[in-house]
Amino acid sequence: MTDSSPEETTRLHAIVEGHVQGVGFRYFVLNRANELNLTGWVRNTFSGDVEVVAEGERQILDDLLESLKKGPRSSFVSRVRDSWEPATGEFTRFEVKRTF
Repeated sequence: MTDSSPEETTRLHAIVEGHVQGVGFRYFVLNRANELNLTGWVRNTFSGDVEVVAEGERQILDDLLESLKKGPRSSFVSRVRDSWEPATGEFTRFEVKRTF
């Protein structure tokens, strides 16, 4: 069987573009990821975007992705570039990382 199980752990890598810095976006993502029991990290980029790497079940990551597209009220998301990768299991929690 080639289809992956819906419970299989996977990784979401997303770049959120728009007015997403200085508006509490990273902490919005941190809180949402913790609510969903995901692991990984979020950080600002020097180019003005927010980068997110999260691991968990695909359906739950889809919920996070929908939240990224909306953001907190004070933000404006113009685009979310997402890619899917195999999970590595390297994270034990979800955290805010330093700007890169």
